[in-house]
Amino acid sequence: MNSLSSIEESAISINASKVLSRLQDHGFQAYLVGGCIRDLLLRKTPKDFDIATDAHPEEVRELFRNSRIIGKRFRIVHVRFGREIIEVTTFRGPHADEYDENHSDSGMTLDDNVYGTFEEDVFRRDFTMNAIYYELQEKEIIDLADGTADIESQIIRTIGDPTGRLREDPVRMLRAIRFQAKLEFDLESDLQRSIRSLGYLIQDVPPARLFEEVLKLFLSGYGTAAFDSMIENDIYGWLFPDSKRSMENNATEELVRLALTSTDQRIAKHMPVTPAFIYAAVLWYPFVEEKQRLEQEDGITQAAAHEAANNVISKQQLFTSIPKRFSGPMRDIWFLQSRLPSRFGQKPDRIIEHKRFRAAYDFLLLREQAGEKTDQLGEWWTEYQEATEERKLAMKQSTSNGSLHKRKRKRRRKPRPKATTSDNTSLH
Repeated sequence: MNSLSSIEESAISINASKVLSRLQDHGFQAYLVGGCIRDLLLRKTPKDFDIATDAHPEEVRELFRNSRIIGKRFRIVHVRFGREIIEVTTFRGPHADEYDENHSDSGMTLDDNVYGTFEEDVFRRDFTMNAIYYELQEKEIIDLADGTADIESQIIRTIGDPTGRLREDPVRMLRAIRFQAKLEFDLESDLQRSIRSLGYLIQDVPPARLFEEVLKLFLSGYGTAAFDSMIENDIYGWLFPDSKRSMENNATEELVRLALTSTDQRIAKHMPVTPAFIYAAVLWYPFVEEKQRLEQEDGITQAAAHEAANNVISKQQLFTSIPKRFSGPMRDIWFLQSRLPSRFGQKPDRIIEHKRFRAAYDFLLLREQAGEKTDQLGEWWTEYQEATEERKLAMKQSTSNGSLHKRKRKRRRKPRPKATTSDNTSLH
């Protein structure tokens, strides 16, 4: 595993090689590092290539006109080659032994722009498997943290005490779960215990950053495995508290798992996916419960649906942000669920023309698979979409007649007045 023969050199990005060469030609140290080396060792195609160097961001920027410096917490340089971005980071150094102004009260690193040496950078990384470096000119893998051994053992292990490393950056808990799902590795026992006990630290992370992490967890092709790990390691509830609470009395867990399985399958087939569908499943039962509560209070169904959606989404945004381009489609999927039972007249054709119909229809099928009783509504819509015009008319008439029949009530007969004594006498 430590020999270069275990890496396919042809799989290394030409643009990454160019960046490495230019940095080294100008007297800087530069190495490929992180996930790209891990994936190459595992015979996987790296999604991107990261470079670590002793050059500071401004020095890297001067060497590459096609680059820009990004980030506040830790400044990095993106070197762009068309659609490919090579990420260049400066070696990081250790922080003070005691928490200072660069750390929150819980220990989270607020400012990570502390530069250091190559050796210091190795031991500042999160997991051993991500601390393997590749030197281009010497064609050598440098592994000071024994990451290759953990890759061979399929273990995810932090560099150093897991409690301290997770406190520095609680997002590492989500990264560990993501790697577990993606690579099918095991969490090292101390790391797993720390994740289960420190999940509350997720609340210190900005909602916008957590939204991006949720996308990586759920929209990378292994969302179902990530979800199962989040449940197992007591992390899910810190990201989606209302969804977690709704699992007590609803089929939330089954619905979310079905939605993620469907999404994983679509990704495998290179079909489009959207976080709106996942979030619609995650928050469906909290929405239903809130809508029912408002209906009981006010008795107005239509207004209750909109207010319930606002309440549920606003509360979730305290934990993970939901951009409007996704919260809008979420609402459409939810609101269409109450329109799908209307199947007479022109309503079915109008519903089908709605731009979110297909997503709402798929969502209905998942609700049924999760155990919801819909009076075979999904089966009706499945047939209707493929039916001839004649058959569609018959289906709508049948539904309309059925609806009228259900609404028709027997006229109550007025009770006969009780006969008085005089009346009874007159009857004889």
